[in-house]
Amino acid sequence: MKNILTILLCSAFLAGGIAFAFSPGGEQIISSFGPEPSTVTFQKFNEAYTGDWQKYGQGFTNVHVSLFSRIFLLVITIIPIAFLLHFLVIGAKVFSHEGQQILFFNAFCRFIHWIVAISFTLLVITGLMIIFGKIFGGGAFVRGGRTIHIISSLVLAFSAIPMFLIWLKDMFPAPHDINWLFMMGGYLSKEKKPVPAGKFNAGQKTWFWIATVGTGVMAYTGYIIYAFQGSTDQLRIMALIHNYLGAVMVAFFIIHLYMSMFAIKGALSSMISGYKSQEEVEILHSRYKITNT
Repeated sequence: MKNILTILLCSAFLAGGIAFAFSPGGEQIISSFGPEPSTVTFQKFNEAYTGDWQKYGQGFTNVHVSLFSRIFLLVITIIPIAFLLHFLVIGAKVFSHEGQQILFFNAFCRFIHWIVAISFTLLVITGLMIIFGKIFGGGAFVRGGRTIHIISSLVLAFSAIPMFLIWLKDMFPAPHDINWLFMMGGYLSKEKKPVPAGKFNAGQKTWFWIATVGTGVMAYTGYIIYAFQGSTDQLRIMALIHNYLGAVMVAFFIIHLYMSMFAIKGALSSMISGYKSQEEVEILHSRYKITNT
């Protein structure tokens, strides 16, 4: 019964985001550029940004068009290459799954996490489509990606709130986090020795704050940009914040993806079943107090 109520509650958050997306307010955001062809849409977008060319409009355009695409290109190439080298040289950590299984994530946490994970992944993919729209030829394909981007952002905004409240108490910095950072969580060694971490390590805490606080900032700046709610200067500032922060969040998203799918064998299953093996907890979460039997 508890799991059913949990799923119903989480479904309500998901339905709320989708419902808002198709409500008059949501449709206004999604259709903020109107029904014009994509060429007209991007022309309006460009005109709103460039504004006073004699002041700094040209400089902003140069930064916005060329610099950000290069930053994102570096993020989506250099980081995966670095992790590929890590996987080939050091490899994944492997833990025994025999013996006691420790409940780490209950049904509520897992369901909320997957709503956030799916919507966030869609935001990353469609965000990159918008950044590299020229490569994809623009048009209906990129406009469709933008629509998915906005709907996903609404779903994420709704679901990120309960996730933030659930995990907040475990995400504050602790003294042993400094030691974890110095030894990089033990991921630069093939040895399996206990590392100083509670339920979440310093890396996971960093990702939590970037993902949750960043989601709020991205939602706000994204709304200002897409709804043209501000002066030309405000739109420029919002676009800079949105893109710089977006690059940071994409970088940490790739890191999180690698750590959960490749760096630890079977790590992803803990967010499906909710359980971690006792050996994994004793090594990677040595400060965590095992209470379930």
